Amino acid sequence: MRRVRSIAGDTVNVLLYRTLGRSDDEAEEALWVLNPGLADFGPSLPAGVQVVIPEIADKPTASRAVSVWD
Repeated sequence: MRRVRSIAGDTVNVLLYRTLGRSDDEAEEALWVLNPGLADFGPSLPAGVQVVIPEIADKPTASRAVSVWD
């Protein structure tokens, strides 16, 4: 696991997208589990908060589109 410092005004989604290239539900859930006190800062983080980034695949696996004609 790696740690990053927030930039003033970062949100969890922005932080995840900047470090992992994704900010979907799986990545966000993993981040909240690793950083239980992070929610105390509110929706946007102040500068310098150390955040543990989860080690997950860079891109979520794409699901196959379903068509009613398949």
